[in-house]
Amino acid sequence: MSRPRIAVLPGDGIGPEVMQQTLRLLAAVAPDVEPIMGLIGGAAYVKHQAHFPAATRDLIDDSDAVLFGSVGGPIEQAHLPQWRGCEVNSILALRQHLGVFINHRPARIFPALRALSPLKNERLEACGEVLILRELLGDVYFGKKRTFKENGCMIAEDVATYTEHQITQMAHQAFQTAAARGGQLCSVDKANVLDTSRLWRQVFTAVATDYPTVQLQHMLVDNCAMQLILNPAQFSVIATSNLFGDILSDAASALPGSLGMMPSASFNATGFGLYEPAGGSAPELTGKDVANPMAQMLSLAMLLRHSLDRPAAAAAIEQAIEATLDQGHRTPDLMAAGGQPVGTTGFTDQVLRHLP
Repeated sequence: MSRPRIAVLPGDGIGPEVMQQTLRLLAAVAPDVEPIMGLIGGAAYVKHQAHFPAATRDLIDDSDAVLFGSVGGPIEQAHLPQWRGCEVNSILALRQHLGVFINHRPARIFPALRALSPLKNERLEACGEVLILRELLGDVYFGKKRTFKENGCMIAEDVATYTEHQITQMAHQAFQTAAARGGQLCSVDKANVLDTSRLWRQVFTAVATDYPTVQLQHMLVDNCAMQLILNPAQFSVIATSNLFGDILSDAASALPGSLGMMPSASFNATGFGLYEPAGGSAPELTGKDVANPMAQMLSLAMLLRHSLDRPAAAAAIEQAIEATLDQGHRTPDLMAAGGQPVGTTGFTDQVLRHLP
């Protein structure tokens, strides 16, 4: 039997640093898995003059899953060819190439980090994990765009488009996920204003008849944003469109206390997975050994669980991270009174020590 192969794309900024530490965990919990390194983003542009070169596409097509880091450079250099359009040409192009249409982003409050959460008292006590499912291949991100002048006035236009097929595919995945997590699903839209949202609500309502054990709730996006802050415990699984999911998942990431702890997974129709931390490349932190590697490590855990069917290895990583936090080891973004400061490498050293 051939070894499982994963395409590893560290990218730019802190991506290579946190990926290097994450691969130490992979070697410890699943030494038979073969990581194949590839270039993407600004790092790929330097060598190939392309942010998502053919060599990287070929590598991905011959792998069992993709572990992605982050892309992008300093804001003040955004005009340079290496960075101009980098995110669109790399991560969005990667998602399109794979056809990943649904993103899973869990927001979980770690007991040892409760003091960092903006939630307090009974709201904090009641809050478990909130899973946001975001559609990835429709909406304004992939609709027609243009900027033009009319009657001396500049006009910009971004068209949001959804097909019934796109929403139906998303809805079935959302109901199946909710069925496995207690049977509660909240579909979020803006059906009081947008035609795309009215179609979204219509399709979710129709698909609900196939899943009688799942309780479907519809909620307008502005209300959902408020409820995520006021009472996040009411949510188990939220399913929403590309634009709203982008915003709501970042809002939910504030609940645990740091974006550096947020993993994510995206899947296509065949179940192929792309795994990536929710944060960016943070070029201002590059090379300082201060970046939090948790999101990258937890993304690896999701990869092991969902793409390689290694639940024990995934759980080992998650439990070791929790034990490290319980002992007070903190990267700078997690520091609080009484914490023991460690860097990217030092945090990983502690996680490795706590592996079973």
